[in-house]
Amino acid sequence: MYGFRSLKLSLRFVLPLVAALGLLAFAVVPLVDRLTLRWSVRDMDMRSRLITSTLQEPLLEMLPQNDRQKITKLLQRATQDERLLAVGFCNQEQKLVYRTPAFPADISCGSIRDDSEKTLHLVNLPQGPVHVSVNTIEENGTQIGSLVLVHDMSYMVRRSADTRKYVILLFIVLGVVVSMITVFVAHLSWHGWMEGVRAMLRGEGIVKPFAQPAVASELQPLVSDLKTLMRSLDAERRMADDSTITWSPDTLRKLLHKQLTGEKIIVVSNREPYIHSKVDGEIQVHRPASGLVTAVEPVMRACSGTWIAHGGGDADRETVDAGDRVMVPPSKPEYNLRRIWLTKEEEKGYYYGFSNEGLWPLCHIAHVRPTFRTSDWEQYVKINQRFADAVVTEADSDNPVVLVQDYHFALLPGMIRKLLPKATIITFWHIPWPNPESFGICPWREELLKGMLGSTILGFHTPYHCKNFLETVDRYLETRIEHESSTVSRRGQLTLVESYPISIQWPPPWQGTLPPAEQTRSEILAALGLPPDHLLGIGVDRMDYTKGILERFNAVERMLELHPELVGRFTFIQIAAPSRSALEEYQAFEARLHALEERINQRFTTNDHPAIILKAEHHEPDQVTRYYRAAQVCMVTSLHDGMNLVAKEYVAARDDERGVLVLSQFTGAANELYEALIVNPYHVEQTAEALYEGLTMPEYEQQERMRSMRTQVRDFNVYRWAGRMLLDAARVRQREKLAVRIAQN
Repeated sequence: MYGFRSLKLSLRFVLPLVAALGLLAFAVVPLVDRLTLRWSVRDMDMRSRLITSTLQEPLLEMLPQNDRQKITKLLQRATQDERLLAVGFCNQEQKLVYRTPAFPADISCGSIRDDSEKTLHLVNLPQGPVHVSVNTIEENGTQIGSLVLVHDMSYMVRRSADTRKYVILLFIVLGVVVSMITVFVAHLSWHGWMEGVRAMLRGEGIVKPFAQPAVASELQPLVSDLKTLMRSLDAERRMADDSTITWSPDTLRKLLHKQLTGEKIIVVSNREPYIHSKVDGEIQVHRPASGLVTAVEPVMRACSGTWIAHGGGDADRETVDAGDRVMVPPSKPEYNLRRIWLTKEEEKGYYYGFSNEGLWPLCHIAHVRPTFRTSDWEQYVKINQRFADAVVTEADSDNPVVLVQDYHFALLPGMIRKLLPKATIITFWHIPWPNPESFGICPWREELLKGMLGSTILGFHTPYHCKNFLETVDRYLETRIEHESSTVSRRGQLTLVESYPISIQWPPPWQGTLPPAEQTRSEILAALGLPPDHLLGIGVDRMDYTKGILERFNAVERMLELHPELVGRFTFIQIAAPSRSALEEYQAFEARLHALEERINQRFTTNDHPAIILKAEHHEPDQVTRYYRAAQVCMVTSLHDGMNLVAKEYVAARDDERGVLVLSQFTGAANELYEALIVNPYHVEQTAEALYEGLTMPEYEQQERMRSMRTQVRDFNVYRWAGRMLLDAARVRQREKLAVRIAQN
């Protein structure tokens, strides 16, 4: 009886599977035939264009001579290809003037005149199917005739028959294998599986046959919360997958209201989004050159709240109220900027010292030795605590949502956790995280890790950085790490460690306000004193040794050495905003960069057209966008980077779907923008050839690559980045509430 039931069960799985595979095979075989035909025809078309291109020059020389023997001999030599059956030449009056002996009588210039707009023809002749391609012959832009190429397509019939046979055989083998696996899994899993799933959802430990055990009352909150979490995750999946929903400020606001009960966000970063400075006695405001500001500022405008940052502008104090706050953006205030003041000594120790002489080179592994001083560490602790106190002051509840930004505040999450135990703290690390051995150099490694694990969510750009962090924690702290869920548990505090690739605002804020790219290019070239057909490359970075600017200049030099025809026809523009110029390492780097620019220009400047233009000054975002739209190539050659938003900014700026991105493999962006020309910036020749390839790339290929990258940046914009973190934060908050309910029961 059991065997009969087992057979029935097997047939219930196998028969629908066999029927489905049969129907699929029935549908696939004609599709494969069509694809085979399409590929073959496309192959013949490409071959025809290549042959036409090869014959065009000698034909143009022979046609005026009207030497039939030479022309026929030229065409016959072309038919030595085993698949090229015949070649003919039609004049402007559509008369077949020259042809090879095997040219079919059923084909004439007039018979294909109606389809002259097409380049592909399949004709069935008594001797079998042939492919006919008509390609125009032009001289100085004037059409003087057409070349008719006839390819034998009988091989296609044989290929289609073989393909059908192999497809049917594949489906037979696939059906047998899948049926055996299905039956095996069904017999292995069927008994008790449904009861086991129900038991898991009910919280039952043991399932007894024919019994319906009661659900323990203390586990009811777990079941309820599990269902809530499943609904939440399903809602996120639907939002991400539904093509009718675009991640935008409105989407982010709705998400914040529904999932986090409308909490206002507190952002903490060292760099402020707007700086007030005095210029000629007048106060002016500008945005700093910062990937962090580029990414986070649109989120704040969407969600409102307070941004806490160091006020470093010489007019910052004059523009705040009594609480050190100012509403920004200046043109349309949407959130508060709370400024924290630092003395020169504090800034030297906390910012220039521990953050940028210690943690920055440590995490970037950029061949600059990190420097750690006890005095710098003491200032770092002091300033982190000052920012933590400011968070408490700005919070309007005991469970605010706090976004801690970057390596300047590794201690801040733990400090906030002590002051506001219920807070939801999302820390995002904008730079790479090194391997455990490298991080072990830091004398205060345990303190930094403990501080970061005060976060509810700890985000990095890539899974690789997450892996490095988890391995570092495992090496230096006593914790429980769940690699499957990517969580770290320490002293009752759970931290989710996840990758959230950062992005930029979409649509860009300038969309619809700038002239066409061609007009922008003309204006930029005129401003630089360069001719209208001059080629431009662009690089946009802070003046930093990790950005690979020296390597980029060397690649430009090498490209001009390898391709001297571009000397005087190509100029590379490097925008390098000054950064951390008080540090000796940065001063030395800037001096080396200027020296290299001068040396290269001495070699390759012709007709007052320099090879490199170095603009070591701040540029506003709209100015940078104009350079993006004017340049044929953008080079991002970071030696080590978190994400690098310059790559995404360039893609967003090219609404003309032109331009080429040369991108370092050591950026997080290289994991997303696959259509860029990925290079190893340490390999000068490879980078130089990529630059040349970008400058000479056909427009159709530029369009295909740029269109794909723009879709990626559009779909995975900064609002989606923030939305994923906020959804994860909402899930963790629900889990914490559940833990409290269980503890109370």
